[in-house]
Amino acid sequence: MSDLTTSEILPAKYLDLFEKKAFASLATMMPGGQPQVTPVWVDFDGVHILVNSAKGRQKDRNMRERPQVALALMDPENAYRYLEIRGRVVEVTDEGADAHIDKMAKKYLGADSYPFRQAGETRVIYKIAPEHVTTMG
Repeated sequence: MSDLTTSEILPAKYLDLFEKKAFASLATMMPGGQPQVTPVWVDFDGVHILVNSAKGRQKDRNMRERPQVALALMDPENAYRYLEIRGRVVEVTDEGADAHIDKMAKKYLGADSYPFRQAGETRVIYKIAPEHVTTMG
């Protein structure tokens, strides 16, 4: 197991996890300090971890109000190989969020567009700056 503190980039050896259909467990904090964990689709833009959700959901409210988050991304081909990232949401934007969720639907579902879109929902992207990274495998 290695422990690496970084605010710039993730270890190159683990970047392949972002190309696989690897779900991340996203931990956010509730108003009372309790943890809340949600499985999410995840992406990496070369600097930030990207998570996409709909405005108004619990994880949306949590990340806007308490931007400290953690993600655990496990290799779907080897459960003993994982990437854990602790960081901070540094930007929340709806710009490009609809196209991004379609990109994620292609990766995770093989669908050209996100099939679970709800009428009237606003998609948003959360850009997470990694602050501490732990790896195994």
